[in-house]
Amino acid sequence: QVQLVESGGGLVQPGGSLRLSCTASGFTFSNYVMSWYRQAPGKGRELVATSTSGGDSINYADSVKGRFTISRDKVKNTVYLQMNSLKPEDTAVYYCNARRVIFSLVYWGQGTQVTVSS
Repeated sequence: QVQLVESGGGLVQPGGSLRLSCTASGFTFSNYVMSWYRQAPGKGRELVATSTSGGDSINYADSVKGRFTISRDKVKNTVYLQMNSLKPEDTAVYYCNARRVIFSLVYWGQGTQVTVSS
C-alpha cells in the first residue's frame, strides 16, 4: 500500500522556520521524483520545490528561492522541506508528491497546514 505521510506543519511567526517531512512507503522511493506543492485558501495548487530521483536536479518556485530547501534521505525514504524566513503569504496546506514519469504514476500525501502569522 502506497503511503506518503507528512508532518511538521504548524503555526509560526513571520521570519520563523519550519521543517516539513514526508515519509514514503509502498514504492521504491529512489525511482521517484519528489516534490512539495502548496495550496492557499481560494487558490490553486502551486509547485514549490522538486527533487529528481537521484537528487541531482532541484528546482524551486521563484517565490521561495533562497528561503526553502528540499532534500531527500534515501535511507529513511523521506523528503524534507526546510522553510526559513517564512512570510504570511507562505500560509497554505503543503502536500508531498511522488511521481514516476515513465509509468505515469503519481501519489499525494494528505497535506499539512502551515500558518505564518503574528
